[in-house]
Amino acid sequence: MGDVAIDVLLGTTKGAFILRGDAARDGWSIEGPHCNGWPINHMASDPDTGAIWAAGGSEWEGAGVWRSDDNGANWQLTRLTTGTTDEWAANDPEFAEMIGWTDAPLPFGDDFNQVWSLSFAHGVLYAGTKPAGLLKSTDGGATWSRVQGLTDHPSAKDWNPGAAGLVLHTIVPDPDDPDKLWIGISAAGVFATEDGGVTWTRRNRLANAESCVAHDHPAAPRDGETGHCVHNMMRAPGGGETLYQQNHHGVWRSGDGGRSWEDITDGLPSTFGFPIRVHPRDPQRIWTLPLNGDSAGRFPPDAACAVWTSADGGDSWQAQRAGLPQEACFFTVLRQAMAGDARTPAGLYFGTNSGSVFATRDEGESWHEIARHLPTILAVEVRAEA
Repeated sequence: MGDVAIDVLLGTTKGAFILRGDAARDGWSIEGPHCNGWPINHMASDPDTGAIWAAGGSEWEGAGVWRSDDNGANWQLTRLTTGTTDEWAANDPEFAEMIGWTDAPLPFGDDFNQVWSLSFAHGVLYAGTKPAGLLKSTDGGATWSRVQGLTDHPSAKDWNPGAAGLVLHTIVPDPDDPDKLWIGISAAGVFATEDGGVTWTRRNRLANAESCVAHDHPAAPRDGETGHCVHNMMRAPGGGETLYQQNHHGVWRSGDGGRSWEDITDGLPSTFGFPIRVHPRDPQRIWTLPLNGDSAGRFPPDAACAVWTSADGGDSWQAQRAGLPQEACFFTVLRQAMAGDARTPAGLYFGTNSGSVFATRDEGESWHEIARHLPTILAVEVRAEA
């Protein structure tokens, strides 16, 4: 890798975009909007077939997953649930004809109104929904089934929504074991399966549960558990089970697949943020982008943007600011809006709610704005390379 062009996939409030760079990760150009301007919450790709998926929807369109097999030139939609358009079309033949509507039943009725996350591994495409549920497809997104084991989890009746609703926003597969999967739900926490989704365990226990004391913040540690409002989570490379998560209240590390969590927030300028990123080869190198707090504006502390990195698994942190705005910076970087490539040195990319994309080719030592004036960016992914 590194001798071919690179594509950065962008999900936005007004469709999917593809940011194309050359082999040097430079010379960027933008294509889009795709997917009929649907709100796109997340994107994924298959390095073997070249397929690209874009997932999203709203109460207006209902939920669905788009697929392109020709490098983003054309897209096909698999609708999963109904939206307000279906109600209108059912009662207005002229409107139905205008949008090409048919009354064919959709597989999940009106059970959910958005797909929030995608993950492709071991030939299976997973999708997380709002309200929180997990779907899977073994035919590239043409047909879907519900992962019933998670839906039927005994704790489901007590799951509480976060500010964006009850969303399954993070899906983390194990690269070596197709039966092993972690997911994050706001605000229900981390769940894991080791039998392909038949059974699930809730994994939010603090490593120091015995000495845990309650905290007055609703998303903070309490009763021996991490805050259930997990914002994003990644697995570290290698053969172990190291996970990192950015929570509503702090950054956390687990060395045992989420069975216990340690607080590694000390050294960061705030406890709040959305994305977390792990180096593609170094399990100790991580990045996060702190914001000033859920009720303080959700922008970089002191209105000066910095990506914070750790080379020792979160035991210490350093700010990376070169090339990032250091005055009057009030943007937000959302939970799925930071991604990375697997080149040497590793590249990182993040998108803002003000429509900019920043990139680094040197693991955060210097940053460059490679796109601007896009719609609000909800997700950033690097297209997987064969």
